[in-house]
Amino acid sequence: MTWLPFDLHPEYPPGGLPRADLIARYGDRFHGSLRERFAEEGLDYAPNPDVVPRTLDALRLTELARDLGRHEEVHDRLMDAYWRDGVDLGDHGELRRLLSDLPSDDVERVLGSDEYRERVHGETAQAQSIGVTGIPAFLLDRRLIVPGAQPRAVFEQAFAQLA
Repeated sequence: MTWLPFDLHPEYPPGGLPRADLIARYGDRFHGSLRERFAEEGLDYAPNPDVVPRTLDALRLTELARDLGRHEEVHDRLMDAYWRDGVDLGDHGELRRLLSDLPSDDVERVLGSDEYRERVHGETAQAQSIGVTGIPAFLLDRRLIVPGAQPRAVFEQAFAQLA
């Protein structure tokens, strides 16, 4: 599997949005269904209760990790930090802490510049051009998009359809 960056909310400010504002606007049913889906798979679901982060800098740093040959482990670490541990992935201090095993000069260079911004935006645009509107989204056999965090049965049906 190859994870590609997708800038889901480019309109979010650098400090993210208060989660309470989003719940007031859209309700909490989204988080209830995700919490249930995570529990069905034996996973923890505890995103930060206060803020929905702007993740562009985290995405840019995962692209640094890709260039260093460490994308998968960094991606998994950041996902666990966000979904399981409630870490604000928009916070540079938290990103530095989580990526302390990457070369610090490289991390600081990326955080202090626009490096990898165009790559992230390019990958996002490419995904949107084939119909991806949210995350996660899975492109199977370059032909079928499975949107969202779906139950295992949906993936089994998709693979059967492709066979």
